[in-house]
Amino acid sequence: MIFTYQRTVRFPDTDAAGVVYFANALSMCHEAYEESLRHSGINIRTFFTHPSVAFPIVHANVDFLRPMYCGDKLMISLIPQKIGIDKFNITYEITVTEVIVAKAITRHVCIDVNNRIKQELPNEMISWLEMNRRDAEGAERRKLREEII
Repeated sequence: MIFTYQRTVRFPDTDAAGVVYFANALSMCHEAYEESLRHSGINIRTFFTHPSVAFPIVHANVDFLRPMYCGDKLMISLIPQKIGIDKFNITYEITVTEVIVAKAITRHVCIDVNNRIKQELPNEMISWLEMNRRDAEGAERRKLREEII
């Protein structure tokens, strides 16, 4: 099953027009990322507090397909994918009542915290990537079978 994170849009998430402020969409995606790490057994406190390696975002992109309003119940699905020995992408789909309202992507690079030099992904992250890849592939196969039937 693809990892999904549920979240309600709050008033501070919105801008003067009453829709989700663009930067807050990425923040919500990052919440989903953090929750998927926790869900897979990674200790979030250790992961983000004084780590020896870090995974900064070096690229981010969001496409808004429909507005998101205060009170909307969001479902954020994420699919991480290893794209090199030292980096990975996470693709996000944000839906409201099964309608895709936004798509996002973040690219992360693994670095040594002390010298800021790229390094290979640690086993913990490779396991997280593999677990989510298998789940995404399984969900895609189930979806295709449902469409055929």
